[in-house]
Amino acid sequence: MSRSRRGSRLAARGSHEARIANRESRLAPRAALVLVMCALLGGCRQDMHNQPKYRGLRASAFFADGSSARPLVEGTVARGTLQEDEAFFTGKVDKVTVKEFPFPIDEAVVNRGQERYNIYCTPCHDRTGTGNGMVVQRGYKQPPSYHSDRLRSADVGYFFDVITNGFGAMPDYRAQIPPRDRWAIVAYIRALQYSQHAPAADVPGGDPTKVPQPPGGAEREPGKH
Repeated sequence: MSRSRRGSRLAARGSHEARIANRESRLAPRAALVLVMCALLGGCRQDMHNQPKYRGLRASAFFADGSSARPLVEGTVARGTLQEDEAFFTGKVDKVTVKEFPFPIDEAVVNRGQERYNIYCTPCHDRTGTGNGMVVQRGYKQPPSYHSDRLRSADVGYFFDVITNGFGAMPDYRAQIPPRDRWAIVAYIRALQYSQHAPAADVPGGDPTKVPQPPGGAEREPGKH
C-alpha cells in the first residue's frame, strides 16, 4: 500500500474519532441534566407519598380522645340535607304518622307513582298490590295485601315511613327513592286500594257488581271454562 493511501486512511480515521469525541462532549451535559432532573422528580414524588396526613381509622396523638376521625360539630347540617318539613321528609309530625299528603296530588303525581311502583315494588307486591310478586312466587316472604282492612285504613304517613325505613323483611328504600317519589308511590297505592274497593256509584257506566253474561244468556257453571 502506498504511503499516500495509508496516510489518507489514518486521516479519515482520526477525523471520525474526532467527530465521535465531539458528539460525546456535547451529550455529556445533557445526560447530567437528565440525571439531575430525575433526582429532583424522584424527591418530589417521595414527598407527595409521605404527606403529613391521617389515614382512615388511624389513631391520633394530637386529639385528646386519640381518634383522628372527628365528629360533626353539634348543630351543623351538611349542605343540601336540611329537612325542615318534618311531614314531607319523615311522614310524621311529633312521631305521629300524618293522615294527609304534604303536597297536592294530581294525575301527574299518580302516574309518576305508578312508574316508580312498577320498578321498585312489584317484585314483592305485584302490580295490583296483593303481595304475590315474582320473588314471592320463588320463595321470598309474602308481604300483606294492600287491600286488607288494616292497610286500607292506615295513614299515608305509615306507608311513607315503611318505604323510607323498611319493615320486617322489607328493606328501606331511602337511598334509591327520593322523598317526593316515595309520596308519589303512596298516592298510587291509595289508587290501587280504591280500584278494588270503589263504591258502585263511583264507577262510570254502571254497577261493577253486575257481571256481564256470556253470549246467548246462558250462565256458565262454577269451575267450568
